[in-house]
Amino acid sequence: MDVAGKKAIIFGGTSGIGLATAKQLALMGAQVIAISRSPEKAGELPSGITVKSCDVRDQQAMAALFGSCAPFDILISSATGGSRAFGPFLDMDMDAYQASFDKLWGYANVVRFGAPHLGPDGAIVLVSGAPARRTRPGQVALGSVGGAVEAFVRAIAPEIAPRRINVVSPGTIDTPMLALSGEERVQRYQKLTQANIIPRAGTPDEVAKAIIFQVENDFVTGTTIDMDGGWLLS
Repeated sequence: MDVAGKKAIIFGGTSGIGLATAKQLALMGAQVIAISRSPEKAGELPSGITVKSCDVRDQQAMAALFGSCAPFDILISSATGGSRAFGPFLDMDMDAYQASFDKLWGYANVVRFGAPHLGPDGAIVLVSGAPARRTRPGQVALGSVGGAVEAFVRAIAPEIAPRRINVVSPGTIDTPMLALSGEERVQRYQKLTQANIIPRAGTPDEVAKAIIFQVENDFVTGTTIDMDGGWLLS
């Protein structure tokens, strides 16, 4: 796919990985619609990016949004859908564990209501996470949800063909999701990545390049790309 002149919809497109992807696609000549629950937090964006508001958990709002934006060629979601639970499973609040799956339900809504508006050459990319296949202590919720996302993509790929759907699985990425600053932020990322083969946090731009690869390469579907600095091998 040549993304120049194509229309892309990106959920979670005003922060972190989604924003980096939106900026790169816009620079490549795509028309980008960035979707967020809180679009006022986006700040100033480059030309070529339009911001709209929607909650991926709201099926009616999602259907209306897609109808108003159709047709489009590229559909990407990095939206978390809500809160995420951390800590040992046997001590976990089960409501918090269940709420972590809002990410999966959000992705399901993105595909269910968005895919029918894609042309036969359309591409979908979702974002999971390294704990899907190597879950470290305290990451049961992250691993469960990420694993479900990747299984969903493998299951749905044959059904929506010739449209394509893929997953990018990031490791520890330096995004605004970590609410720390200064030396405390640096030390946290050093601790999180010290066992990795590449002992640093990745950048949103690095993950965005993998997402764009899956958009552009017409021979890739049902596939997960690991962007984790060696998380799975360390």
